[in-house]
Parts: sequence; C-alpha cells; structure tokens
Amino acid sequence: MYQGSCLCKKVAVQINGPIDSIIHCHCSLCRKSSGTAFATNGFINRADFSITQGQNNLTAFEFKPGRIRYFCSACGSPVFSENRDDSSRLRLRLGILDSDIVERPISHNFVSSKANWERLNDDLPHYDGFEPNR
Repeated sequence: MYQGSCLCKKVAVQINGPIDSIIHCHCSLCRKSSGTAFATNGFINRADFSITQGQNNLTAFEFKPGRIRYFCSACGSPVFSENRDDSSRLRLRLGILDSDIVERPISHNFVSSKANWERLNDDLPHYDGFEPNR
C-alpha cells in the first residue's frame, strides 16, 4: 500500500496495488504541467486508487478530449490523470507519494523533446516516443 499527498496536504491518496510502467517523460506537455525537466509517471489500477482526503480540493483540466489531469486547487500539485480510452487505469505523478516504492522506472521517454539543459546520466533506455509495446 502506498500513501501520497499534495504539497499543502489538503489532498491525500492511497494506492492498494502495484505501480506499473514507471517512466520519466520528457515531452513538452509533462515539462509544462510539472514545471520541471521531466515528470515521473506510473500506471495504477483505478480499482486500487482512493482519495482519502480532499476530494473537493481536486480540480480537473481536460487538455485533450478524454484526457483529464487532476491537481490540487489550493497548491497546484499534479496528482493523477485519466484517459477515458483506458478507463481501468490511472496515471499517477509519483512525486506525490509519501511512501517509498519497490517498483522502478523502466525508461526515459520523448527524449527528443527533453529540456536542453537536462543530462541523462543513468542506464535506462531512451526513446523518442513511448516505450515499445505501449
């Protein structure tokens, strides 16, 4: 089980299952929405996810049809996103987790649009788009 919360602690979440396909995404959308060089995201089963505090503090932004990002309306922390074409899973921003995780990232994605100041100094595979088989 994993626990997480936004910066101001008004929104809290719990994940009662594994985190799958963790990636560091360097696309311009993830950079802009996180305000950083990349976003670290992982997929979770919707059935394993619950908002334990602050449901009324979540605000949604539909940035593409059927793709909705949820964030705290008080502090702006990104929490999770959903894709209505894949309703069984949610994409979690791993930076909100307060718990240590056992799963590890599998790749850097969209490296062709990474920030020009970012240097990738690890041994993970690099892809110009999504990782294979996604």
